[in-house]
Formats: sequence, structure tokens, C-alpha cells
Amino acid sequence: MNNKYVKRSRISESKFRQLLKHFALDLDAQQISVLCKLNRNTVNRYLYLIRIRIAEFCEYESPFQGEVEVDESYFGGHRIKGKRGRGAAGKKVVFGILVDLGYKKHYRVHHGKDEFANNKTHINGIESFWSFAKRRLTRFYGVPRSTFYLHLKECEFRFNYCNDNIYTMILGIIKNKPLC
Repeated sequence: MNNKYVKRSRISESKFRQLLKHFALDLDAQQISVLCKLNRNTVNRYLYLIRIRIAEFCEYESPFQGEVEVDESYFGGHRIKGKRGRGAAGKKVVFGILVDLGYKKHYRVHHGKDEFANNKTHINGIESFWSFAKRRLTRFYGVPRSTFYLHLKECEFRFNYCNDNIYTMILGIIKNKPLC
């Protein structure tokens, strides 16, 4: 089938665009499969390939210059009564960096001293991202370890480009390098 966005595609270009529009609207695979009248496994395969392209784009666009916010967060695991955060078992530690302005000097926020901001720095941006990512990933009722990185990169992409047209951005990314 002729599809400039996917090599050796078994769905038409218009069907792929429809799938991508629903993905850009942040619908899950089950909802997309119903709306596009495609098998859920087919939709999952395309979403996996799209997330790979998004991860590649985020890695390429990573602006490691400027003022940097650094923080860690814990994802997953089941809460054991009385144990939260680092003490809870089975959690995956994720280290995050957000870049702003011009990086010249490293300033530290001391959480142990109940400090979350000082006169030179804060962690509001990265904390906002952790909140966004956790709320978004909760919708999936658990993400497999094998695809967690791709889902986290998708969260990064959606967070960083929330004011842009995500559909046209992804379409442009995929047009430059079609899915396999």
C-alpha cells in the first residue's frame, strides 16, 4: 500500500493520519482502534514506532546548555503501608533534567533542610514535569519496563511542546524519517 509515512505499510496513508490524529489527542490504543476500525495490536505496533521517533527527536533536540534543573522521581511499585518515596519497594528511579536560560554555575536546593527554592534557583519546572508524567502514565494502569522509556519520552515531548500542534509536529518528524 502506498504510504509515505510508513515503509511497507498495510494501512493507507489516510488511515495512518487518522490514527496519528487520535494519538496527538492523547487517546489510548483501545480508543484509537475503535475509532479507526483497526485491530488493537496493529494500533499498538504503530504507537510503538511513533514513540520511537518521538524519543529520537527528543534526544536530538536535547539542549544541554543553559540553567539546568535536576531532580529524581520514583515511578511504579506498590505502596506498602507506612513506606513512601524511596522506602517503597519495586519503584523505578528516574533522573530528570530540564534546561533553561544560560548554564554558568550549579546551585543546589537542599531538600533535607526543607528547602525547595532559594534566591538563585528552584525546582518548579522539573516538579511540574514529574506531576504531569505521573498523571499521564497512571491512565495506562502500568507500563511495561520494556516501553517505559518510550512512554517517558512521549511525556517529555508532550510537556515541552504543549502549546504547539503535536499532530503536525509528529507528522513532520515521521515525514523526514518514515516508520519501518
